[in-house]
Amino acid sequence: MNLLDLEKYDLQKMYKIYDKWPEIARESFESNQEPVDFDGIDHIVFAGMGGSGAIGDIFSAILSKTKIHVNVVKGYLLPTTVDSNTLVVVVSVSGNTVEALTVLDSAYKRKSKIIAFSSGGKMLEYCTKNKIKHRLVPQHHSPRASFTSYLYTMLKVLHSALEIKQQDILESITELENISKKIGSSNLTENNPSLNLAEWITDIPMIYYPFGLQSVATRFKNVLQENAKIHAIAEDVVEACHNGIVSWERKSNIKPILIQGKDDHIKTKERWNIIKEYFHQNKIDYREITSIEGSILSKIINLVYILDYCSIYKAILTETDPTPVKSIDFIKNRTS
Repeated sequence: MNLLDLEKYDLQKMYKIYDKWPEIARESFESNQEPVDFDGIDHIVFAGMGGSGAIGDIFSAILSKTKIHVNVVKGYLLPTTVDSNTLVVVVSVSGNTVEALTVLDSAYKRKSKIIAFSSGGKMLEYCTKNKIKHRLVPQHHSPRASFTSYLYTMLKVLHSALEIKQQDILESITELENISKKIGSSNLTENNPSLNLAEWITDIPMIYYPFGLQSVATRFKNVLQENAKIHAIAEDVVEACHNGIVSWERKSNIKPILIQGKDDHIKTKERWNIIKEYFHQNKIDYREITSIEGSILSKIINLVYILDYCSIYKAILTETDPTPVKSIDFIKNRTS
C-alpha cells in the first residue's frame, strides 16, 4: 500500500482526520469549553449510538473502579433506577439521532441531571428550549472519525465532576502522539502495526477481549463494519471458554484476534495462555494486540487508535471507500 492507494479509495480523506487525532485531542481538552459540576450524583447514564455510544463504553471502563454506578444506554429506554440523583449524559454527533433524542426527553421528564453533547441539530434545539446544559462540539468528517474531539471535550467538561485525573488525560494524549508516528499515513511500511493487522485479516475477525477492554473490542467491531464493510464478531475471552471455544472444533474462516491488557487479572492471563496453547495445538493462526502501560484511559485510547486505523487500511486493501454507510442511511431514512 502507498499514499496513492489511500488517495484513490479514501475519497473523502478520512485518513487525514485520523492523522490529526492527537492534535484534535489536545485542542479539545485545552479548549474553552466550560466544565460542569453536579452535586449528589450516585448514578451516571451515558446514552448514544454508534460512535457516540462507544464513548459511553469508554467512560464506563474508566469509572469501573470507582463507587459510581454507571450504565450505558444504546437504544430508547432509560433504566428504571434513573431519578433526580442520576446524571444522564447524552451524546449525538449529528444532534439528530432518534434514540438519543428519546433518552434526552425521558431524562428531562424524570427530572434527572442532564448534559448533552452534539454538533447542533434537534438536540441543541431541545436543550435550548428546556434550559438543559449542552456543549457544542464540531464534527470532524463523520461521527466515528470525531471520536477524539468528543471524548476529550467530554473529559474537559466532566473530568472534575467524575474525579478523573487530569494527569491521566494528558498522559493519554501523549500516547496518541507517540503511536501516531507508527500507524499514520506517513509510515506505510512493514513496521506499521495497523497496516500489518489489516493485511492479515482476510476473513471474518473474531475479537476476543478481557474485562475492562470491552469498549475497545466493540469499537473495533463497529469500525470494521462501517469502514471496511466486513462482518466482525466480539466475545469476552473468559465467557468464550465456556461456549464459543467449541466452535473451533470445526474448520472455519474466522480469524481470532486477542486484545490483551498489560494488567489483566491473573486468572484472565491464565486463560489467554490456555487459549493460545489450544490454537497452537489445532494449528489456528491468530494475532495478539497488547495494551501499553499506563492508566486505563491511555490503554484504551492507544488501542482504539491502532485498531481504528487498521479498519481504514483494511478498506483500502479491498478497494473500498471507508466513508459511505449506505445501509445506515437506509435505516435512518425510514426511522422516525
